[in-house]
Amino acid sequence: MSGDSCLHHLQPQIQSAVSVSSAGCSTTPCTNHVVSGNKYVKLNVGGNLYYTTLQVLTQQDTLLRSMFSGKMEVLTDKEGWILIDRCGKHFGLILSYLRDSFVTLPKSKQGIMELLAEAKYYQIQGLIDFCQRSLQDIEEKALCVIPVITSPKEEERLIQGCVRPVVKLLYNRGNNKYSYTSNSDDNLLKNIELFEKLSLSYSGRVLFIKDVIGDEICCWSFYGQQRKLAEVCCTSIVYATEKKQTKVEFPEARIYEETLNALLYETLPVPDNSLLEATRRRNNCCSHSEEEEAVELRERVRRIHIKRYSTFDDRPLGH
Repeated sequence: MSGDSCLHHLQPQIQSAVSVSSAGCSTTPCTNHVVSGNKYVKLNVGGNLYYTTLQVLTQQDTLLRSMFSGKMEVLTDKEGWILIDRCGKHFGLILSYLRDSFVTLPKSKQGIMELLAEAKYYQIQGLIDFCQRSLQDIEEKALCVIPVITSPKEEERLIQGCVRPVVKLLYNRGNNKYSYTSNSDDNLLKNIELFEKLSLSYSGRVLFIKDVIGDEICCWSFYGQQRKLAEVCCTSIVYATEKKQTKVEFPEARIYEETLNALLYETLPVPDNSLLEATRRRNNCCSHSEEEEAVELRERVRRIHIKRYSTFDDRPLGH
């Protein structure tokens, strides 16, 4: 077998398990433990056994070159395994990088951080830079991209061009003509926070868009297959001490319900009638024209629309 062949990663067996006391180890130059007649070196890294070549270990300017070029003394056991007191989980990747100057990094951020720690210990600058760039890319990678509508045409284009369900939040505090009730600002923030939470949870399945130019203060809209399914308006006008005030509500349960209803349109070519049956007002046995179906849809949207205008008087009775 050539000394330039691929890495062999060996699992230690019971007979050769390395749990060596200092009495069973010796400190000698590592070149004494290269098997005569070939270029292979036996390594025990934290209990993980590896065969590799002296050429791989010394071809880059690293701590391993110092260890295996005779400049440093290394610890060996009685069977000739060179002991390295480090975690051996990623040592195979270390050797791969030394051999090819490239390696496929672990998929998880934690795995990359573990490999980075080993690269720093072995002073492999190229691998250090590679891991740090990958970690930076992970930090900068957007978890969710939320378009902000700047015109009605843009809104139509986004909705009509999207095959996924769409959830839109319109919020524009400046549309208010009156003063707000005491809890309205908090409820407006809660609506925004819920929108951000849902967008992170369903970013791959639902398109979330923001509307800051509409004529409402806080309103949710839900779309499936390029048509509006439902709308939840969170504002109403109330009377308190003979003055009109704007009240912003936070119908969290309703918003969750309509978001899940929108997911019914995620992959099916047509909505599943059995799942939508509970939301239909009319009997499914009746035949409807397209115009009647459109009227039914508008009625459903209105049915879940929070009442815009209501009367509220907190004055005691008799006044």
